[in-house]
Amino acid sequence: MCGIVGYVGGKSAAPTLLDGLRRLEYRGYDSAGIAVINGGKFQYHKKKGKIDDGIAQLLSAQPLRGNIGIGHTRWATHGAPSDINSHPHFDESGRIAIVHNGVIENYDRIKARLGNHKFVSETDTEVLAHLIGEHYERLKNNGYQEGCNGQILTKAVIEAIKEVIGTYGIAVICSDFPDVIVTARRGSPIIVGVGENEHFVASDAIAIAPYTKNVVYLNDYDVVTITHQGLQITNLGTDTAKIQVNKLELDPEAAERGAFPHFMLKEIFEQPKTVQNAMRGRINYDEGTTMFGGLNMSTAELRAIDRIVMPSCGTSWHAALVGEHYFEEFAHIPSEVEYASEFRYRNAPLEKNTLVLIVTQSGETADSLAGLRESKRRGHKVLSICNVVGSTIAREADGGIYLHAGPEIGVASTKAFTSQITVLALLAILMGRIRNLSINRSIKLLRALEKVPSQISSILEQNEHIRRIAVKYAKSEDFFFLGRQYNFPVALEGALKLKEISYIHAEGYPAAEMKHGPIALIDEKTPTVFVIPKDSLYEKTFSNLQEIKARKGAIIAITTEDNREIEKYVNEAIYLPETEEPFFPLLAAIPLQLLAYHIAVERGCDVDKPRNLAKSVTVE
Repeated sequence: MCGIVGYVGGKSAAPTLLDGLRRLEYRGYDSAGIAVINGGKFQYHKKKGKIDDGIAQLLSAQPLRGNIGIGHTRWATHGAPSDINSHPHFDESGRIAIVHNGVIENYDRIKARLGNHKFVSETDTEVLAHLIGEHYERLKNNGYQEGCNGQILTKAVIEAIKEVIGTYGIAVICSDFPDVIVTARRGSPIIVGVGENEHFVASDAIAIAPYTKNVVYLNDYDVVTITHQGLQITNLGTDTAKIQVNKLELDPEAAERGAFPHFMLKEIFEQPKTVQNAMRGRINYDEGTTMFGGLNMSTAELRAIDRIVMPSCGTSWHAALVGEHYFEEFAHIPSEVEYASEFRYRNAPLEKNTLVLIVTQSGETADSLAGLRESKRRGHKVLSICNVVGSTIAREADGGIYLHAGPEIGVASTKAFTSQITVLALLAILMGRIRNLSINRSIKLLRALEKVPSQISSILEQNEHIRRIAVKYAKSEDFFFLGRQYNFPVALEGALKLKEISYIHAEGYPAAEMKHGPIALIDEKTPTVFVIPKDSLYEKTFSNLQEIKARKGAIIAITTEDNREIEKYVNEAIYLPETEEPFFPLLAAIPLQLLAYHIAVERGCDVDKPRNLAKSVTVE
């Protein structure tokens, strides 16, 4: 959710903080704020709305001076989007400022305990600021002996977060110490960037990638005291606190929009490359199998797996649904996909040889991370499929596979989805070859996968055709998306994309399920998108299409190139190359993404920053 950034060094802090916030805005854009210390006093701006519409204009009119500061871009939890609810928040004395990503679940009880404190906002974060301030004043009044690095501030932060129930990634500064940032995390990601006589704090590496390649990934309960010269770290839990500097493998230019009008369109057009990256170096044709360097499991351990459970969220959940088909067809391993938000609470039975596979883009999704930790607590092997190197899920899983899709800035996931499906296919083929998948069948599948990047490129050449279809149906207020077998999950994903960025009500169903209730909603104003390749279930799916047509519903068909006769029965047709049946979702996803994109543009929606959404959901 929210994005936080901090800087301490020899440069003016505000420009660096503003740049970092722009790079983090996909995490939340309800409001933004920056506070710096100058001459022992705070200077700050905070404003409701997107960065360029709010705080950037304030900074242009009234620059902030100072070499240390913190910034925040907000996705609202407690309190509506407003100037007053924007971060940073201050303690009652006005000497302490904080930015926070997470949820303080017991903030109301803490607020009551603080008695006569005067609060100006509706946020849980302001309560935490006051709590830190309370401990700070108590320590000062009791004669706490501080050193030169502001240990009293660190101590106050530690004492405060010991009282907290919930999640937090925080950065705290105090006007008494104009060279100290204290940062801490539990459940919400924080990294520290190490520069030359300067240091950075951020929720995501993308915010600091232009400034340093050296980063420290914090673990839960880490508390770090940072100055321009160095940092000290302690851990309040059982983990050993240590500073481990990692090299950041992230090209800052990959997070630039380039010539594209939106990040989403750029990322859609990157998919020939990202799908190829997901396969690169992982195919062994000699043995008709695949290989991964990070699974940390022997062949015997992989062979012993007799069930796969995939707790996931959102688009990743849809990708996992496709993967479920792959594991069951290629490897004959019973598989199921769980909503990660439900999985951790329902005490689902997991047998000894059950593999828990977390599918995630960010590697920071709170629900997926909780599912991972609960599974490990119960003694199960956990692997992850993840895009972000160094993310919490990637680090805490027993092993895993990176997507290598590069930064995904658009809030509505596109390239990560097709990369996840690609990796799931490769993993399922590996599991199959360990069991009973023949080498001939495996090689046929692998050859088909290798063609997918060029096939996606050919689909992207239909962008203008898909745009014209989108314009025609952009005023519709309801859509259905239908598919069968492998193509049902991609129908769900098509509906989700449309909902996310155009605010049109859309639902995905298995095609045959329409007649069990939802068909009552079909009329001339409700288009239906059919994912209907010429496959083994074509005749049955075509029969479902006829049921929609009989009720005068408009039909957009996504089908294969050899199915020109379908034009007699549908309003619009989008033709895709032929491929192996299991891999049609990789192709069908592209026109569905473009359709949603162009409809949203036609309706005047902010494609990259859709209302009420954020890229990385780090709260429950």
